[in-house]
Amino acid sequence: MDVPRYKSYNSTKLDFRGQYRPNKRGSGFDRDGDIDALDTQLKSGGRYWSSKYAAVERHKNLKRLRVLARKQPRVVVSDDFIPLSDVEVSHEGVDRPSSVLKDCLVVEESWDDEVLRKTREFNKLTREHPHDEKVWLDFAELQDKVASMQPQKGARLQTLEKKISILEKATELNPDNEELLLCLMKAYQSRDSSDMLIGRWEKVLMHHSGNYKLWKEYLRVVQGEFSRFKVSDMRKMYAHAIQAVSSACSRQFRQFYQNEEKPSSLDPAIVQLELGLVDIFLNLCRLEWQAGYQELATALFQAEIEFTVFCPSLLLTDHSKLRLFEHFWNSDGPRVGEEGAVGWSTWLEKEEENRQRILKEEASHNEERGGWTGWSELLSKHEETAKNQDAVHNDVTADVFLEESENEDIKQEDDTEALLKQLGIDLDAEPSSEVKDSSTWARWSQEESLRDWNQWMPVHGKSGGRISPSSGTPDGEADEHFLRAVLFEDVSEYLFSLNSEEARLSLVSQFIEFFGGDLSQWICTNSSSWKEKILSIEVLPDSISKNLRSLHDILDRSEGSSSSNSLKLLMGIMSNCSKRTDTMKFLRNAVLLCLTAFPRNHILEEAALVAEEFSITKMDSSTPCRALAKSLLKNDRQDVLLCGVYARREAVFGNIGHARRVFDMALASVEGLPPVSDLDLRSNAPLLYFWYAETELANSSGNNQESPSRALHILSCLGNGVKYIPFESKPSSLQLLRAHQGFKERLKIVRSAWVRGVVDDQSLALACSAALFEELTTGWAAGIAVLDEAFKMVLPDRRCHSYQLEFLFNYYDDAQHGGMAQQKVCILGWVHVACIALMPQQMTFRNFPNCRENPMKPSVILWLFALSFEMSRGSSQHRIHGLFERALENERLSNSVILWRLYVAYEVDIACNPSAAKRAFFRAIHACPWSKKLWLDGFLKLNSILTVKELSDLQDVMRDKELNLRTDIYEILLQGELVS
Repeated sequence: MDVPRYKSYNSTKLDFRGQYRPNKRGSGFDRDGDIDALDTQLKSGGRYWSSKYAAVERHKNLKRLRVLARKQPRVVVSDDFIPLSDVEVSHEGVDRPSSVLKDCLVVEESWDDEVLRKTREFNKLTREHPHDEKVWLDFAELQDKVASMQPQKGARLQTLEKKISILEKATELNPDNEELLLCLMKAYQSRDSSDMLIGRWEKVLMHHSGNYKLWKEYLRVVQGEFSRFKVSDMRKMYAHAIQAVSSACSRQFRQFYQNEEKPSSLDPAIVQLELGLVDIFLNLCRLEWQAGYQELATALFQAEIEFTVFCPSLLLTDHSKLRLFEHFWNSDGPRVGEEGAVGWSTWLEKEEENRQRILKEEASHNEERGGWTGWSELLSKHEETAKNQDAVHNDVTADVFLEESENEDIKQEDDTEALLKQLGIDLDAEPSSEVKDSSTWARWSQEESLRDWNQWMPVHGKSGGRISPSSGTPDGEADEHFLRAVLFEDVSEYLFSLNSEEARLSLVSQFIEFFGGDLSQWICTNSSSWKEKILSIEVLPDSISKNLRSLHDILDRSEGSSSSNSLKLLMGIMSNCSKRTDTMKFLRNAVLLCLTAFPRNHILEEAALVAEEFSITKMDSSTPCRALAKSLLKNDRQDVLLCGVYARREAVFGNIGHARRVFDMALASVEGLPPVSDLDLRSNAPLLYFWYAETELANSSGNNQESPSRALHILSCLGNGVKYIPFESKPSSLQLLRAHQGFKERLKIVRSAWVRGVVDDQSLALACSAALFEELTTGWAAGIAVLDEAFKMVLPDRRCHSYQLEFLFNYYDDAQHGGMAQQKVCILGWVHVACIALMPQQMTFRNFPNCRENPMKPSVILWLFALSFEMSRGSSQHRIHGLFERALENERLSNSVILWRLYVAYEVDIACNPSAAKRAFFRAIHACPWSKKLWLDGFLKLNSILTVKELSDLQDVMRDKELNLRTDIYEILLQGELVS
């Protein structure tokens, strides 16, 4: 199979419209960039490497040229200048003038020569720098390259042993280096058996119990072991992990801040450790939800948010805090997300007020009664004997009542069995002998999915979870109520305290995303939290589904093909159906409560408004979230960013006039403040200006020429630094010139802050506003130049971990593909990224400057786009099957539930290959045994392929893995008998 080739994207090959311009030399790569791999007329220099040339390239005896630069005096670069990338791409293609090679030494060497040379170099480096982590990791990576060139299995195993010995030596010299330990354990995983690997992990964790990265990797490995996986065992491991990392957090906090109750800022190491602890907790909640325990997952979120975000401001020990929280959890008080919830701290204050009030009432009642109460006579012996006899009689009566109740229950069970036998259902028979039709299992799967869909909210267990028999609740409903009640004992082992604001906000933000809420970008997609979220998804987020639909629309228009079947498959299997009324109401209540702990957080405020829109069933002509937005603004009239968020929601629903009035009011209130009155409010002005300008440009369509003039007026006010006035006319040339100079001066201040690593939303908005202003006044190239200069302000290593810089890059990317003012979705860019994902080696996301880590968009998403692209183009089944196999052979992607679900669905619905679908399904449940959706897909899609006995055995295995099954197969059989 031909392998796609990759060429660095060159921004200089774009014309003034942002369209790609072919190389003047007419290279075959540019000309054949869109040819299908299986096309017989494919040029060898096109988009794909020919297999013939790939075989020659991998030949070990092939002599390659290596250019060695002679030693030159070191060039000293000014500290305030940071290049865009370490290696500048030549604008003239691959050809270079001979003067470049004039002072270079050219050496010929084969692959074996290169391996020997690099081995000598690494041996020398590891002796000279034994504590340099990168040297050891690069040395180990070299062994992977050597193994990939070995055709014999024995030779590859020998190379693996060498890699392990290198890493063992590295960890011996650097015992606390987590990256070396992780690399060593991954190497062991390729060689050792499951039991031996788990034993090694346990020894490592005994010496590094507080390392969250090691715990996360260990839990991932154990969760993917089919033979070991059980939900109860995984819960115990997660409990150990959370308690160990939480203890490490508390220990470090006490060590660094012994004399400070609430330090102004925390050590970054403590913050990172707490963020890792939140990630472990999120993985536990995902496991519970995907295994069918939706109520427990919801309760875990409720308990942890109440425990750490709304904790009472009391000096309590951990034990006392847990006992006090148990009182709250076992009460009937509403929890976060439920109607009337006020938070644990406020609830406790009200409880104390009620207790004090009751005590005062009792004391006043006793004072009013007062006076002589008389002698209290002791009971005689006769009276005591009579009383004891009555007590004994009552006990005997209670025993008789319980015995009669038990007999009545047994009688009812006998009657039920008799009724079932009359219907032809024998409870003592084996399930395989009763279920005679595989369609019964399909109906069972549908019913089970429906109950999972509806039963996600935990109920409060009265009296600590015990259901009173006298409540009048039918037995079936009482049993269901009891099963859905989450007791304090179910959540107590997983509770922990967080000291950093960043960790608490991460918990709340991931909670919102977990339940399908919409959040603006708040975290870099290179972070471990985002990667784990994407790797664990069972359905696609709405943003990705929207991009997939746009991709299909473009392909349908451009190629004239119909991709309805593949789109229906993708959307049916992977669409996110979490935007339902009850979930959105729960989410809206939770976010509004969390806003009391995180006031004036515009990201949470926007999430609350969007959840309000989806929770309203009756729509009128106004914006659905208008009432809620006005209520929030009434409570805090100086929250200008809330005004901006609200105005943007009005614009989304087409109320541009109302949005303008809200924006004008917010900017007038900010700019009307004295320079020293409220620095926080004035610092938010660039965000408001940027949002306002983007809203106007998004409204500029057709013959609407007023919106671009309004956007230019808004940006010129920001650049001039003058008091904002509503739009009256297009700004004059003098105003534009002053704004241009003003942006230059303000960007100098931004530059000095970014060089120090201080990048915030306000400075980001200022840089984007300056680029947008230059595009509207001077042209597209001038706006690109501003963004290019912005990238040079930040060190390359910092570009990979900041969500603000990722937003800037995406903004830059949109500008490269049509201009910022046009607000186009970069779908063609996604196709380009998808093609990069097909590379055997892991590529960086587009040409993101010096991004040496994983792709900016996780590889799961890239593969989904690639597969969607190929299916839409009608590629052969052999090619698509190969793409699935290549994606899932990756160690990280092998546990991707969404890829496995799509694979099974493709083989069943499109390829119509029963044997391949059966193989894919059994491989899928072996790789992802925790995903109940994946198991139910087998019952629903493979009921005509698998036998009744196989389907029955599948359910037995699900019970053995302790997945939560809410429906008994006999219910389905009884329904079928009653219908017939």
